[in-house]
Amino acid sequence: MPWRLEEFTAHLRDERNLSPHTLRAYEREVAQFLEFARSEMGCRDPRGVSPNVVRAYLAHLHSRRLARISTQRALAALRTYFRFLGREGVVDANPAKVVPTPRAPRKLPEMVTAVQLGELLEALPANPAGRRDRAALELLYAAGLRAGELVGLDLDDVDLSRRLARVRGKGGRERLVPFGREAEKALRAYLPDRAAWRSHARAPAAGEPLFVNQRGGRLADRSLRRILDAAVREVALMHHLHPHTLRHAFATHLLEAGMDLRAIQELLGHASLSTTQRYTHLDLAHLMETYSKAHPRA
Repeated sequence: MPWRLEEFTAHLRDERNLSPHTLRAYEREVAQFLEFARSEMGCRDPRGVSPNVVRAYLAHLHSRRLARISTQRALAALRTYFRFLGREGVVDANPAKVVPTPRAPRKLPEMVTAVQLGELLEALPANPAGRRDRAALELLYAAGLRAGELVGLDLDDVDLSRRLARVRGKGGRERLVPFGREAEKALRAYLPDRAAWRSHARAPAAGEPLFVNQRGGRLADRSLRRILDAAVREVALMHHLHPHTLRHAFATHLLEAGMDLRAIQELLGHASLSTTQRYTHLDLAHLMETYSKAHPRA
């Protein structure tokens, strides 16, 4: 009986509409498990995989000293894979479903202040690459975007006059996100540089990307991370900053300003409110101050 890995990948791509990065991660996790199940456990087909085989694989990952979050990711991929096989009638039960998820210590993300963000942006050079980088970082923070969402924006996705961005998030869900005057100003300063780079592009990129490299092609998310790393090196106060840190800062600063949590959920594109709540890392002093002002019996 086939393991149906190619059909599983097609299901994730065509029906679940997962991003290429997530798709590769799922495919890699399942392929590694299948190799273990065949070579170490003697499984000839999916029906031979029991919960004990899954537990043995997780123990194998643990023996390689992988972080618990990596083991969690592998188990999640296996649950999805066997759920697909169950839907296709290949297996009668999901052997990964009954295996408990290894607990990982929850780490609070690094917090960034508005002053630090201002220092980072002001440190960028006043040249074409610097103007692009500032526009990208301003929009990343102003709209609370994921790195992949930012580099996936096309030119006509952004309405500068209304200060709105049409964003395609996880699962292909679209949302409209507002951004502020500083992001608008940075984008207007960058657009002439973008036009010059696009005019020299050797091969046209798919669509009309908003953020491009100096060859005129669409900026990759790994390039965005390099841009952010380079900017951070110029600001000694901000170490190990990640694009997702700006997204966290966006959510936390809006919450501190009094925005409703469900409104922030909509802006971030989260399907579940519990996901948004992970961004609500208010310091205790601010929390107690807000409580004292708001509660009638404080």
